[in-house]
Amino acid sequence: MMPNQETPQSGRVVGVCIAGKRGISKTNVGKGYLKANYGLVGDAHAGTERQVSLLMAERIEELSKENNLEIRPGDLAENITVEGIDLKKVKVGDTLKIGEAELEVVQIGKDDDAPHDFSFHGLSVLVTEGVYCKVLKDGWVKIGDQVLHQP
Repeated sequence: MMPNQETPQSGRVVGVCIAGKRGISKTNVGKGYLKANYGLVGDAHAGTERQVSLLMAERIEELSKENNLEIRPGDLAENITVEGIDLKKVKVGDTLKIGEAELEVVQIGKDDDAPHDFSFHGLSVLVTEGVYCKVLKDGWVKIGDQVLHQP
């Protein structure tokens, strides 16, 4: 098998978002604790298979312009909003070091049979573009932290 020849990429965190229940937008709290095999402490999705969700800030900006909306980190129900890193290049099995924590990508988008009952003004972006991870190593993550993608 050929080793992965893709180069690492880096970006930064622009949102750390939680919600106490499912099916709603999340609040950008600016800082959170990622617990191994659990997820973002205080978020309703912690403890599931898809413990932490990520979206690109650049995509959120595009959607804001296209739909004449002000979309902020967390509005689309993602846990961590990142910029400067192309999440379209991330694959299942890749690792992401975010702040003090380390995550493994477990899914891109949602399965067709998974519930996708959340939308923000009709936008359900996590269904197709969300990067879902499990937490491998505990640690704090906050706005401004580096995100390092290791293919």
